[in-house]
Amino acid sequence: MRGAPASSSANLFRLLGFGVAGLAQALSMASPVGGKPLWWLQLLSLGAFVWLLDGLRAQGAGWRRAGLHSWLFSTAWLTGSFWWLFISMHTYGGLPAPLAAIAVLALAAALGLYYAVAAAWFVVRGPKGRVTGALVFAALWTLAELVRGSWFTGFPWGAGGYAHVEGPLAALAPWVGVYGIGAAAALVVALVALHRPVRGLELAQGLVLIALVFAVPHLVPSLNGDVQGAKGSTGKLQVALLQGNIPQDEKFIPGGGIETALRWYGEQLRDARASLVVTPETALPLLPQQLPAGYLDAIQARYSQGTQAAIVGLPMGGQGSYSNSVLGFQPGAVQPYTYSKHHLVPFGEFIPLGFRWFIQMMNIPLGDFERGGLAQAPFVWQGQRIAPNICYEDLFGDEIGANFRDEATAPTILLNVSNIAWFGDSVAIDEHLSISRMRALEFARPMVRSTNTGATVVIDAEGRVTHELPRLTRGVLEASVEGRRGLTPYARWVAPFGLWPLWILAMAIVAAAFVQGRRQR
Repeated sequence: MRGAPASSSANLFRLLGFGVAGLAQALSMASPVGGKPLWWLQLLSLGAFVWLLDGLRAQGAGWRRAGLHSWLFSTAWLTGSFWWLFISMHTYGGLPAPLAAIAVLALAAALGLYYAVAAAWFVVRGPKGRVTGALVFAALWTLAELVRGSWFTGFPWGAGGYAHVEGPLAALAPWVGVYGIGAAAALVVALVALHRPVRGLELAQGLVLIALVFAVPHLVPSLNGDVQGAKGSTGKLQVALLQGNIPQDEKFIPGGGIETALRWYGEQLRDARASLVVTPETALPLLPQQLPAGYLDAIQARYSQGTQAAIVGLPMGGQGSYSNSVLGFQPGAVQPYTYSKHHLVPFGEFIPLGFRWFIQMMNIPLGDFERGGLAQAPFVWQGQRIAPNICYEDLFGDEIGANFRDEATAPTILLNVSNIAWFGDSVAIDEHLSISRMRALEFARPMVRSTNTGATVVIDAEGRVTHELPRLTRGVLEASVEGRRGLTPYARWVAPFGLWPLWILAMAIVAAAFVQGRRQR
């Protein structure tokens, strides 16, 4: 029997609750004060979402009502997570402000549909028991996260697990990765937030599940020192990470940002004394054939002998075919090492079918790149295997995991080169730093980051930032990085299978609940 309809004022407060919970979920990714992730706020906001959903369920809400309320939560959350896309489209892309705002909201609303469908299914068809209900909610939440991270090339920025790069659930990262952490968080909050009467057995089951989620990852590594891939050091490497701080509105201007970038990066590459010198993404903002005569040859000659190497970001290609790449120079190499970006950014680096009209409204240089291969060879230098990824690519842990299929050739250091200047001095810098820290935790590898405006950092194999340059400044970060070998449990299963184990487990839980529900009806 459906419950009595709620009053209009109660409905208004409930809608407000869904919206506030969604915005709190966004804030948990990076605090407005200090930019740190707030794991407790992610749990609190997600718990409020579950509590509100359970209230709808108690009222007998149908698909439409449950879906619209959930859609408000997810749209508020995602808009708050990547609102800074407005800066790239309006400030630097030249799109009129109203259209840029609509575009951000439309993207968030479209991606939010995944969560709306999942939550509506939970309200209308989900099991009523506390433990079974919590398991099904966690599975549905995970499926929505996986769909967002994979369909139409995926846009997983702000996934719930990134708030837990610090906090008790961070210990799960080398076991189940960011999506597994998100599933564990969803399970815990649902066990607490589902507010039906609790029987003694259900209470005991819930407490056991919560204890397993929080305690076991901390206990098992202490029993087996190899479980997080901590099989020893591969030695230390001295790095110099360059941060040019070239304003995005000047970056591709002849005589302005281009001249500044070529001069400053050229000087740093010439004078650096570290074993490995790294520039940001597209630090040289011209194709090789557009560079001043002899510019690239001088860099290659500088690193053709001695004990130093360099990795330099620049676009490659010509005649309508381009790639976002890095070149690696080292003594004894006949040809420079090349890595080309595999996972491209929609609209910024490739044009989705039917959206060329939208791109033509903005001023985005080199906006249609060719895709590089998956699991490209690492840059091998001084006993280290350095695996580059470019900007947005470090969101996709399963694709980075493809480099770990063979322990003997697996990377010992991860390297991210980025240009977040497209998004100004915004929370995007902090959110991207948490993403890189999560990859370090998942694979128990240091992550070295060289960026145009920040965050240029060294992250150790335990996800801690050990060295950092001030943001929005021009400078060089010199540091020692310790490479690591061995494979985490996450690396062992994600390398051969990708994220399919999580897909299958989540779908199996939902399917079992669906079958059981049909039998009961």
